[in-house]
Amino acid sequence: QVQLVESGGGLVQPGGSLRLSCAASGSIFSINTMDWYRQAPGKERELVARITSGGRTTYVDSVKGRFTISRENGKNTVYLEMTSLKPEDTAVYYCGAIVVVTTNRREYYYWGQGTQVTVSS
Repeated sequence: QVQLVESGGGLVQPGGSLRLSCAASGSIFSINTMDWYRQAPGKERELVARITSGGRTTYVDSVKGRFTISRENGKNTVYLEMTSLKPEDTAVYYCGAIVVVTTNRREYYYWGQGTQVTVSS
């Protein structure tokens, strides 16, 4: 079994910054891509940022230049540094990862439980 646990959400004023973390643990052989998604009330979940095992990153257009995804492979952890936050960034943020498990060396996609980010004055 694999668990992903996010932390770092909260309330921040417009223009402020937050850093989200997501740590994976359990029966992990290796981790391929690691993602950050978000879901605002009444909207579909959207992919915000992705980082491959080799460090290649992609972002949704609305966060380019403001958010940075990174990872520490030795700690099985992915981060999302968010700056110049806007009210429209308000959402529940979820991490996800493609994990090769030790039991059968097959890939599965796992989700964290989500962390709330609220941008408001």
